[in-house]
Amino acid sequence: MFVTAAVVGVLLICRSLASSSSSSPSTPSTASPIDTPHGDHHGALGEADGAVPDGVTVFDDEIPAVANLDPDLLGALRQAATGAADDDVKFYVNSGWRSPEYQNQLLREAVSKYGSEEEAARWVATADTSPHVSGVAVDIGPSDATAWLSGHGAEYGLCQIYRNEPWHYELRPQAIDRGCPPLYADPTHDPRMQQ
Repeated sequence: MFVTAAVVGVLLICRSLASSSSSSPSTPSTASPIDTPHGDHHGALGEADGAVPDGVTVFDDEIPAVANLDPDLLGALRQAATGAADDDVKFYVNSGWRSPEYQNQLLREAVSKYGSEEEAARWVATADTSPHVSGVAVDIGPSDATAWLSGHGAEYGLCQIYRNEPWHYELRPQAIDRGCPPLYADPTHDPRMQQ
């Protein structure tokens, strides 16, 4: 069973708040209202392409979505997760590294959902621009983990990038001394997404 989490400018398929809040207690990935329901993963793409099964943490090296993250990002995430554990907060990975094929699938689904490439771009990046494909972005859940990162992430260089994606974090080492940069409203305002 797979959880397809939203992505940096890579979010997809917004589900109603009712469906995201109806996740079972054993499903820690409730931070994103755009998670697709379990078993809603289309095609033959799976874990090897970056799909994340339930209950994956930043310490699960056997999962490609975690193992293929940028080593500096992963190190910062693990340090932050260790700090958060002191506050009884656990980080779960809703999405991490993704293959270009998986990213393209998410984008096709988003275009279908939102009716246009322009609207889909507010949630899902192309495989050429997605920081998930390059392994430099991670979507963290549940909401207590994103709340903890909102208050403490800069201490580890971990910053929320998009206002519409409170679960999406990237490494910004300068944030340790200067704080996180201002948020983009959504990925369409991020110069990296313009190609």
